[in-house]
Amino acid sequence: MREYIAALDEAATAEDANLAAKSDDERPDRDEAREKAPSVPKVTSLTDPAAAGTSKGQMKVGFAYGINYMIDTRNAVIVDVEATPARWSAEVAATKTMLERIKKRFDLTASRLAADAAYGSGLMLHWLIARGTEPHIPLLNGSGVTNGLFTRKDFVYDAEANVLTCPNGKPLKSNGLVRDGGYVPYWASTKDCRVCPMKSRCTVGAKRIVIRNIYEADRARVRASQETPAFKQSARERKKVEMSFAHLKRHMGFRRLRLREMTGASDEFLLAAAAQNVRKLISRLVPDLRMLRMQPA
Repeated sequence: MREYIAALDEAATAEDANLAAKSDDERPDRDEAREKAPSVPKVTSLTDPAAAGTSKGQMKVGFAYGINYMIDTRNAVIVDVEATPARWSAEVAATKTMLERIKKRFDLTASRLAADAAYGSGLMLHWLIARGTEPHIPLLNGSGVTNGLFTRKDFVYDAEANVLTCPNGKPLKSNGLVRDGGYVPYWASTKDCRVCPMKSRCTVGAKRIVIRNIYEADRARVRASQETPAFKQSARERKKVEMSFAHLKRHMGFRRLRLREMTGASDEFLLAAAAQNVRKLISRLVPDLRMLRMQPA
C-alpha cells in the first residue's frame, strides 16, 4: 500500500510542478482539466491495489499485471522486460521505457519496431520516428466506423488555414485544443449543419465534429510502408513475441503471481524472462554439444 500511495504522490507532484510552470493563459480551465483527468478504476483490489481489473484471457473478471517483452527478432532473445498493470495505456508506455533502457544499458538502438495495432497511435509513431526507429506497426484507425455517415476521408484538410472542409463545402474549425494522443477536434457551425441538405448523411447531432491527428504525416509514412517486404517480414517475426508468451503459460506454467505490488510482479517477470533466455541459449548449444560427444576421445 505504501508503494501504491508513493506512486500517486509522485504523479501528483509532477503534475503540480508542470502546472505551476505555465502562465495563466496556458493553464487549462476546469472543463479541460476534468476531461484530461485519469478515469477512476471501476474496481480496486483490496490486497493488491496496483493490479488492474481486467477480463482478458480465459478469466472473466480478475486483477492482473501485464508482462511486456522487448525481443531481438533475429535471435528471439528477450532483451528487456517491463511489468505494468493489465491496462492498454500502461503497456504502450512501457515500450518507451524499454527502448530507452536498452539504449542506456546495452547501447542498442532498434532500427525497426514491430508491434500490434494497439501501439499504432500517432503519438507513438511520431516518437519512434523522431528517435530513428522505423515503426512497423499497423495503424490504429477507427475513421471508418461511422455507422454509414461521412468518414474523415470525406473532409478535406487545408494545412495553411488549419480548417477542414465538409462535403457540402462548409468549414470545420478548431480552437487549438490538442487532446491526449495528439488528437485535435474540429467543429462545424451549428447554423451550417441545421440547414445542410446532407445532414442526415453526416451526423445525428446538432453539428458535426471531426477528430484529426496532428501526427498525420507520420501516420501517412507508416501507411505507405505497410506493403513493403520489410514491413511484412516484421509482421511475421512479431509472432516470436507471441510465442514467448505462449511458452510462459504452456511449458513453464506461469499463470499466477506469487508476489504482490509492482516490485513483486517485476521480480517474477524478470526471473521468467531469464529462464526463457536460458532455455533458448541451451537449445542453440545442444547441436554443438552433440557434435562434441560424437568425436572420439
